[in-house]
Amino acid sequence: MKKTLNILVMLLFTVTTLSAQSVLGKWKTIDDNTGEAKSVVEIYEQDGKIYGKVAEILKKERANAVCTECEGADKDKPIQGLVIIRGLEKDGDEYNGGKILDPESGTLYKCYIELEESNKLKVRGYVGFALLGRTQYWVRAE
Repeated sequence: MKKTLNILVMLLFTVTTLSAQSVLGKWKTIDDNTGEAKSVVEIYEQDGKIYGKVAEILKKERANAVCTECEGADKDKPIQGLVIIRGLEKDGDEYNGGKILDPESGTLYKCYIELEESNKLKVRGYVGFALLGRTQYWVRAE
């Protein structure tokens, strides 16, 4: 009985540790200029790829914002609920091969994300080579 209990405790600890080290979940995006949290993006897996949608806009004055600069199917869609990370695949410690949408400019960039710590996500959007782009650090939402 005691051995079974120890195994269950170890299993629970392992599952908790693994889930804390996943890119999946909710992340607060941080404004590059002010350092304030702007939104919450929910990162999820679908058909073996990673996606992220805007789950919540934290600034009240932007709560009903739409993607006026977006093209195609995203044009004039509400930013809240918009899928902004699309089709990333696991490649070692990072996820890449997909795109990220900047809803403010409507620009679609190549993207990779990498977990820096269990509560810090490196998000890089770039054009051409990964040297030409911008990196943000998102923090895990509680």
